[in-house]
Amino acid sequence: MDAGDRDLKKIMLTSVSAMVAETTTFPIDLLKTRLQLHGESMQSVRPTSAFRMGFQIARNDGFLGMYKGLPPAIFRHMFYTPIRIVGYEHLRNTFVQSSDHSLSFYSKAVIGGASGAIAQVIASPADLIKVRMQADGLISSQGVQPRYTGLFDALTKIIHAEGFLGLWKGVSANVQRAFLVNMGELACYDHAKRFIIKNQICNDNIYAHTLSSIMSGLSATALSCPADVVKTRMMNQAAVEENKIKYRNSYDCLVRTVKIEGLRALWKGFLPTWARLGPWQFVFWVSYEKLRQISGLHSF
Repeated sequence: MDAGDRDLKKIMLTSVSAMVAETTTFPIDLLKTRLQLHGESMQSVRPTSAFRMGFQIARNDGFLGMYKGLPPAIFRHMFYTPIRIVGYEHLRNTFVQSSDHSLSFYSKAVIGGASGAIAQVIASPADLIKVRMQADGLISSQGVQPRYTGLFDALTKIIHAEGFLGLWKGVSANVQRAFLVNMGELACYDHAKRFIIKNQICNDNIYAHTLSSIMSGLSATALSCPADVVKTRMMNQAAVEENKIKYRNSYDCLVRTVKIEGLRALWKGFLPTWARLGPWQFVFWVSYEKLRQISGLHSF
C-alpha cells in the first residue's frame, strides 16, 4: 500500500470515527452551548445547572431537540477531524524521521495546536451554523421564532444577511480554541499512550486508549474552556439593526464577559465540556484505533 492509499484510508477512518463519536455525545455538546449562553451580558440572572438545563431542553423540545444542530456538526467533522488527525500524524512522523529520536511533549503540543488551528479555519463555517442552530433552541424556548429551519437554510440566510465572510465570524476565537484543544488532546493522548505502553501499565489495547483519552480530555477542557465560551458567544451573535453587534472582537467579548459576569464565567459549561470531551475521545480513539487495526494500518 503506497502513501497516498494510506492517507486516503486514514481520512475515511477518521471521518467515520468522528461521526460516530459526534452523534453519541452531541446532546452533551448542546447542553454545554446552552450553559455558555445562559445569562449572557446579564448581571442578575438566576444561576442554572447542567441538570436543570437538560430538563428544560427535554421538556420544551423533546428528545429530538437534543440533536438540534447535528447535521452541521457531522458536516464539520468530515473536514475538521481528518485534517487535524492526519495532519498531526504526518508532522509528527516527519519530525521524528528528521531528528532520529522521539519528540518531546512540548513539540507534540505545538504540532497538535498547529494542526487543529489549520483544520478549524477550514471547518469554521460549519461550526458557526452548528452554534447558531443550537442557540435557536434556547430562543424558541423563550417563545421567539427560530432563525433557521435547517443546515442549508442557515447557510443561505447567513450569507444573505452577513455576506460570505460572515461564515467565518468568530474564526479568531475559534482558531484559538482549536489550538488549545488540540494542543491538549493530541499531545496528551499521544504522549500518555506511549508512556502507558512503555512502562508496561498495559498493552496497546482498549485499556491504554481509554486511559489516554481520559487524560487528554481533562487537559484539553481545562485549556480550552475560556476560549470556547468566547467562541460560542462570538459565533452566536448576528448583525442587528444598522449592523450593530454585541462584541467587536474576541478580546472585547473576553473583557466584557469577565467585567459583567465575573472570571468564573469563562469556565461556564466546564463539566458538560469535559463530560463530552471524555466520551467523545473514548468513542473516537477506540473506534479509530480498532478500524486502523482492521484495515492493516499501524497504531496511531
